[in-house]
Amino acid sequence: MNGTQARRHEQMNAAARHNRDMQRYTYQVVELREKMIGGKMSGGKLENLLNDQAADGWQLKAITSAEVKGRVGPGGVDGLLVTFERPVQ
Repeated sequence: MNGTQARRHEQMNAAARHNRDMQRYTYQVVELREKMIGGKMSGGKLENLLNDQAADGWQLKAITSAEVKGRVGPGGVDGLLVTFERPVQ
């Protein structure tokens, strides 16, 4: 094996080790509509959701303000998309 081939072989081995050692995650997105959490966005109810998900091994990844589908009819209402992640088991 010449020098170029040896370097390429080592690069491929390094990439294979990286992929093997890389942690994989699964995600869950929860939609919170304003009416679901009591008229106004409630910090206490959001805190309960976060603690419930944490108890099941989920970690908060992001909270995004969004228009989410309402319960009845077309259009949306103000809400939050709460994204959680946890390692694949």
